[in-house]
This record gives sequence, C-alpha cells and structure tokens, in this order.
Amino acid sequence: MPTSVSRSETALILTPVGRDSQIAANLLTEAGVDSRICAGIEDMCRELAKGAGFALVADEALHTADVGPLAAWVSDQPPWSDFPFILLTERGGGLERNPLATRLTGALGNVVFLERPFHPTSLVSVARTALRARRRQYEARQRIEEIREAESQLERRVDERTGELAAANRQLVAQIEERERVEAALRQAQRLEAVGQLTSGVAHDFNNLLTVVLGNVRQLAKDVTDPMVRRRLDMMEQAAQRGAKLTAQLLAFSRRQKLEPQLVDLNQTVSSMRDLLQSTMGAHARIETQLDPALWRAMIDPTQIELVILNLAINARDAMAVGGVLTVGTANASLGAPRRPEEPPPGDYVMVSVSDTGSGMTPEVFAKAFEPFFTTKAVGKGSGLGLSQVFGLAKQSGGGVRIDTRPGEGTSVKVYLPRSQAAAGPQTAKQARPARVDGRPVVLLVDDDSAVREITAGMLDELGYAVVEAGSGGAALETLQGRPDVDLMLLDFAMPGMNGAEVAREVRSRRPQLPIIFVTGYADLDALAHAGEAGVITKPFEDHELAGKLRAVLATSA
Repeated sequence: MPTSVSRSETALILTPVGRDSQIAANLLTEAGVDSRICAGIEDMCRELAKGAGFALVADEALHTADVGPLAAWVSDQPPWSDFPFILLTERGGGLERNPLATRLTGALGNVVFLERPFHPTSLVSVARTALRARRRQYEARQRIEEIREAESQLERRVDERTGELAAANRQLVAQIEERERVEAALRQAQRLEAVGQLTSGVAHDFNNLLTVVLGNVRQLAKDVTDPMVRRRLDMMEQAAQRGAKLTAQLLAFSRRQKLEPQLVDLNQTVSSMRDLLQSTMGAHARIETQLDPALWRAMIDPTQIELVILNLAINARDAMAVGGVLTVGTANASLGAPRRPEEPPPGDYVMVSVSDTGSGMTPEVFAKAFEPFFTTKAVGKGSGLGLSQVFGLAKQSGGGVRIDTRPGEGTSVKVYLPRSQAAAGPQTAKQARPARVDGRPVVLLVDDDSAVREITAGMLDELGYAVVEAGSGGAALETLQGRPDVDLMLLDFAMPGMNGAEVAREVRSRRPQLPIIFVTGYADLDALAHAGEAGVITKPFEDHELAGKLRAVLATSA
C-alpha cells in the first residue's frame, strides 16, 4: 500500500476506451509516477478524496457521464488547492471548436488539454508539470498551516498575557482597596489617638478642679447644720461627682485610667448583674442571657467591665421600642487579623456581647460610633461617651470591640478581653471606710497645684498624719534630704519640670524603701509602670479612699 506522500502524488487515470488506461499507466510508471486506473467518475471521486497529484481523463469518458460529483469535489477544494486535470482530446478538439471542452474547463478549473495522438514524451512532460504545480500547492498548504499554528499560538499567548494582565490588575485593585482600607483605619486610629490625647489633658486639669471643689464642699458640709445649706452643698457635691464620672469616661476613652485587672468569671459577672439590668430596662424590654458554660477566665478590672455592660445595655434600651429583647452573652473566641482599628489583634479572647432588636446603625453612624461626644440621642439624653468608654477600656485591657449591625435589625456589640490561663479567685470586695490611723506618720505631700495641695493636706491632717508640703519635684527632693522621718510620699504625677516618675526614680536612688503613692487625674500608664509605683490613687478622691490607700501601702512596707 503506497504511503501518504506517494498517494498525494498519484496520477488518477480515466480512459474507458480500449487499452488507453493501461498504456498511460505504463508510460507514467516508466517516468517514476505512481498511477491508479479509475473505473468511472464515482470511483475517481473516491480516489480524489484519498489524495492525488493530478488526473488524466479522456474526453470520451465525460461525454455522456454526469460530471456533477466531480465538479462538486472541485468546488469544495480548500483555498490552497487547485487540482490539475489533463484532458485527452481528439485532434482539433480545442476550445474554439469543442463546446464540451469549454464546459469542462468551467467545471474542472485547472485543465490542460493534450491532443491525441501524442508522443509519450509529451505525456510525461505534461504529467511532471502538473505534479510540480501540485507540490507547490502542498507547500502553500504547509505554509498556511504554519501561519494558522502561529496565529493560534499568538492567540494563546495573547489570551495568556491578557489573563496575566487581568490577574495582575485584580491584584492591583485588591492592593489598592487594602491600602485604602488600611489608610482609612490609620486615619481613624490617628483621629481617635489625637482626641484621646486632648481629652486626657483636659481630664487632668478638670480632675484638679474637681478635687478642690469636692474637698471644700465636704469640709464645709462637716460644720453645716442648716438643712437648706446642707441641701445646697449636697447638690454641689452631686454635680461635682457627675463631673468626676464624666472625666472617668474621658480617661477610659483615652486609655489613661488606672485599671486594677483581676481574674474574672464573666458568666458570674453577667449573672450577678441581672437584677441591675432588669431594673435599668424596666418593662421596656425582655432580658435574655446566653452564657458559655466552658468560658475561659478573663483578666479585667471587674468594676469597669460591669460599667461597660451597663452602658451597652442602656444604649440598647434607648435603641429599642417597647417589647424588644436584650441579650447578654459570653463565649470563647479565637480571632484572626482585625478588619477595623477597634478590633483586637489575633489571639484567644473571652467575649461578652450585648445585643438588641432595635433600630440598628446606618453606615454613617457606624463610622462614627466610637468617636467621643458623638451621639444620635436628643440633646441632654446622652454624653456620647458610652461606646468611647467601652472602646478605651477594651483596648487598654489588651482586647478590642466589634460591632455587628444592620439598620432595622438591631445591633450586637462584642467586647473581647484577654484570656487568662489561671484559675479565677474571689473578686476583691470594696474596702470599707477605715478607722483613723494611730500615731502621726509623716507624709511628704508633693503637688504643684496649691489648692489641691491644701485640700489634700487637710484630709491627711484629719486622718491623723503629719504633713510636709512641697510644690515641685525639686522642692520635694530638697525637703526629703533634710527630713529622714518621712514615712511615705504622696506624689502628684503630672507636674511641670520634674514629673512624678522622674521624682520617684530619684527618691529610690536615695531611699529605696520609702513607699510612694502617685496621685493622678491623668497619667501615662507606661511611665507609671516603669516608675514601679507602690500605689496609685486617682483624682478626685474621698478621704476614706485616701485613708485606705495610705494604710495598705504603709502596712506593705512595714
């Protein structure tokens, strides 16, 4: 069986009269051209479909035959193909005198006429010419296939490159979105930090004023017997206490308040607050709890977390219509990377949540939810510090806050607090008002505000302490050098010149065993930690708070 190459150059012979077919086949074989003899037009069409170099056809084979199938094959050739036909005609059978030849030229296309009788050399020459033409057509086919393959490869490369560019573009868009998100989070964090620094400075000065106001009001109240005057002094004290509470909220937001973290079972905290929450909500809403029985222990100031839950419950109450549901829940949480600046870093946390079925927050409100003094309540109905205080406490404690909210569906505020591996101990009870201290221990009182110093000195004197006053850090060090009988230093933290931390370091280099209590309305907690303070009391304070702190510190140092 001939190969595909020989078949592509095979001569197809259709000469039905006499021995013409065999003679032509022999001549072509002698010239090195493979040939096949066809029995008719249908047989030739079948062979053409398999491949051939040219066809040698006698015109008498086409006189009465249906050349339609052959013409159809010719018309269906691919663009590169123009199959050559050698048509054997009788002498004088040229186009000008042979209508059949004209019709066949139109039907078959590439036709060469060879008149009979012909010399064998003429047949071989015409056959070889036809084969050369057919080979050029095969070469054209190869070039076309190569061009198509190149085009296909180019299209694939273009598609691949387009896909790569699209992927790179998607990555770029994602990076731009991530950068915009990070920049927005940074701007939010910077804005909150700037407001926090401002509020902490205001809180310091305000606490000094409140210390003076409350100290004088309490001193006056001791000698007043007139009920009307007593009532007015009580009103003044209540107003100052509300100012102190507002200042504490400012400090909580700015994360400058002094916390006393303990191991806390938040399930116990929530359960113990149920009556308080019910009285706060009244008949306005139903309270439900969802407590995790396998809850981890949290490290948090127990008093502050109670205030956080209460503040969130009040916000939820104000956001709900009558008949709403307030849900307080606890759960263990392992968090990944934060999505917003108020959320905690990755890690394990104990979560306490307060959820409501109220009006929810719009995106505009949600964006400002943690900004201090921002509120959607009517004038006089809220300070705008509730969520700010929650945020400040959570961040200062090493955790964070997450809000899930939808307008018309309600809000869930989740507070994440650091997990502790230690077992929870009993929560410390608030100290009762102590009795007067026996003897006259000497206290060195250091404060740059003379009014605060005067009020504090009066408290100390009434509590049974001998007081030595100093108005600055330098004066305190000079006084201490000449007073070896000083038993304790009560030291204001924020002072011009030498601040409390600097004074404490200098004092410890001279008298390492001297106990020091910092008095502060605002303090850099990192600086306090590095100063290694023996105790801290925050302004404004009452005399029994001061007495308890003094007695505890002196007892520890004894």
